[in-house]
Amino acid sequence: MASKQGFFKGVKSELGKVVWPTGKEVINYTTIVVFTVVFLALFFMLTDWGIGSLVEMITKD
Repeated sequence: MASKQGFFKGVKSELGKVVWPTGKEVINYTTIVVFTVVFLALFFMLTDWGIGSLVEMITKD
């Protein structure tokens, strides 16, 4: 079994290889995610409303 010290050495080594995003990239990615979530929420809300209206019209008779 590996020692705790060896484990943390490995973690430190692997974190040194990580390419971290710049601040501008983080802002761009966050903006894309927020707009995508808002778009999908509106899309599904309108789809649900439309299907609900159709079902209501069909079952009203």
